[in-house]
Amino acid sequence: MSDTQDRVDALRVLARLGRLLEAVDSGLTLPQYRVLAMIIQGGVRSARLAEKLAVRRPTLTAIADGLVAAGYVARESEPGDRRVVRLHVTEAGREALRRADEAYLAKLEPILADTGASDRIIGDLLAIGDVLDERLRQKITVTAEHAAEANA
Repeated sequence: MSDTQDRVDALRVLARLGRLLEAVDSGLTLPQYRVLAMIIQGGVRSARLAEKLAVRRPTLTAIADGLVAAGYVARESEPGDRRVVRLHVTEAGREALRRADEAYLAKLEPILADTGASDRIIGDLLAIGDVLDERLRQKITVTAEHAAEANA
């Protein structure tokens, strides 16, 4: 099998895993889960969160509206600049995220165990997460530098 075909096959496995997780009754949709998982790391500006999740702002707003309505997230205006809104996870949101973590892990753990390489796979996924985070940091730095140059 070619290296390219292996990559295509791996991509398709990722798509299948995504679908498998979407079907889990976790109490949250997968997009809500991703948003809560990001917000729980600390109050996040909506615009930055949309960038981190690689979604458009209107998409994030719709997801956030649902989380606010459910009592899982609170919106707070930035002191001194009411245009800036930060999202914070509520205690109910923390509990919902904990339950969702358990539900998703319950679905994923047997699959990982059957591979016989769960520790390696988890390590590789964490490494991919680190690469994604670093690419986002670089993008944010470049964007901020361009904005500073434009305002100079």
